[in-house]
Amino acid sequence: MRPILIAGGGPVGVVTALALARQGIPVHVFEAEARVNDMPRAATTHAATLEMLEELGLVDEVIRRGLVEPLFRVWDRATGSLMAEFDFGMLKNDTRYPFAVQCEQHKLANMTIERLRAFPHATVEFSARVAALTQTGDGVEAWVETQDGTRKVVGSYLIGADGGRSTVRKALDIGFEGYTHPERFLILTTTFDIGSKYPGCTRNYLSDPEDWCALFKVSGDDGKGLWRVLSTTRLEQTEAELFDPEATEQRLQKFIPKDGRYDIVHRNLYNVHQRVAASFRKGRVFLAGDAAHVNNPLGGLGLNFGIHDAVELTSLLGRVIRREADESVLDLYDRHRRPLNIEFVQQQTIANKKRMEEKDAAARAKNFEQLRQTATDPAAHRAYMLRASLIESVRRRAAAQ
Repeated sequence: MRPILIAGGGPVGVVTALALARQGIPVHVFEAEARVNDMPRAATTHAATLEMLEELGLVDEVIRRGLVEPLFRVWDRATGSLMAEFDFGMLKNDTRYPFAVQCEQHKLANMTIERLRAFPHATVEFSARVAALTQTGDGVEAWVETQDGTRKVVGSYLIGADGGRSTVRKALDIGFEGYTHPERFLILTTTFDIGSKYPGCTRNYLSDPEDWCALFKVSGDDGKGLWRVLSTTRLEQTEAELFDPEATEQRLQKFIPKDGRYDIVHRNLYNVHQRVAASFRKGRVFLAGDAAHVNNPLGGLGLNFGIHDAVELTSLLGRVIRREADESVLDLYDRHRRPLNIEFVQQQTIANKKRMEEKDAAARAKNFEQLRQTATDPAAHRAYMLRASLIESVRRRAAAQ
């Protein structure tokens, strides 16, 4: 059996590989970088995703190496007032995991790769980039660039999980529909315990018409804990200005004043997009994760949805390879995943950003009142959390079968 080829060794790519390998399907992952990227990126893992990771034998380690957080809070930064507190505990009758887990994505990728080593029919190759591809009648040919040159690899199918700039998507000439926000987002990671200023919750959103920010705690590689401060930047600010030590110090002191200077261990500046591929499939080639859809990080939905892509796609491929279903069943992947992403990821993250930065005073007051009403009404609170945790999207998908 020819392997299924996967471009991209990030968390979505390797989770896809694990889900295939556990079905006895040969798989070969190609990652362009020399190792797993450990820069601060996605960390939030929602209930619906934790259930999927349980099926893959990963959930216990994700919980052990992450931070369990049942709450998130929304604040008015201008007044310092708590506007609403939301509790995933409202979902205790809906899921085995009524909480979110803050586990950095590089940890998830590494623990998944470790499990892939147990499968002789699974290969993860670093410093190997899928640069081009051709589809044949019964397979895919990929040209892989390595330090030793370029070689051709033949597989039965190919999955592009190679990020927002996906070479696979471009090779298929699939449009990436949507827009890029004019401003960039800056993440500063500090060893200072911001929880001393915001006790009782490690996920806080501080809404402000000029300078909003989001505060998240992650466990860090040593388990001692790090706090990430996510904020927006102004159009005219250059990377050099934003990364200047005095500028980063002033930014953190503005959001969370404290005595003494901050110890900043990471700085990360990136463009923010809201885009969805025009199709998630073309013949024997599929797109998953950021190659198929990108969004702003407010709500922690992008990586979660990418893992949901992996689970659905590998289930469909397994059925076809085992000859339990005709190849036409693979059409369901694009038919289901694309509209679900638009409704549950794009719409939610766009709304989250708009609420954080709303400048109109009347609109801000209305937003806050809606949040308060939702948080204090048990039925509305639960419905809100079903959507925020992506459980509703999974149920919508199941109902479509």
